[in-house]
Amino acid sequence: MNQKSSDKPPGKPKDPPARNPTDKRYGGMRALAATLPRVASPVLGKRGFSEAQLIAQWSSVMGETLARHMAPERISFTRGGRQDGTLRLRVEPGFALEAQHREPQILERINAFFGYRAVARLALTQGPIPQGEPARPKPRALGENERVALDRRVSGIEDPGLRDALRRLGEAVIGSRKS
Repeated sequence: MNQKSSDKPPGKPKDPPARNPTDKRYGGMRALAATLPRVASPVLGKRGFSEAQLIAQWSSVMGETLARHMAPERISFTRGGRQDGTLRLRVEPGFALEAQHREPQILERINAFFGYRAVARLALTQGPIPQGEPARPKPRALGENERVALDRRVSGIEDPGLRDALRRLGEAVIGSRKS
């Protein structure tokens, strides 16, 4: 009888390999920036973004001033190529002329991000730019009674870093309530 090498010999089952905490196949904490391309690429690929990092780092690639007035919509390449593409940008109507004027600078920044001449031209579409989450209002200053009560609650904590962090958290929570 010819036994295949994949057949297990009878007896005790093999123990699973020991988990190495640095092994990426297993759980554990990882930076969001390391996971974003893998998670977002299938969705963004349908919109022409094979590089999810461009959207994730748009404000750092363009600079805050330019990023505030325009957003990438799609990158299209010729068949079989991944260079000399066209980047479609949504631009605020009042900023379209300036974006057109700054096209060489914009292309230079995008291609520097990719590391090669990925984009050769821009196609501008005027319209509203999707804005991020609006800034939250600053919590109000605590009253004297509230501050004393908060200090009394955190005074029993020995670790000064933890005590300060909990004090800041308490100030934010109490300060967000209406007086």
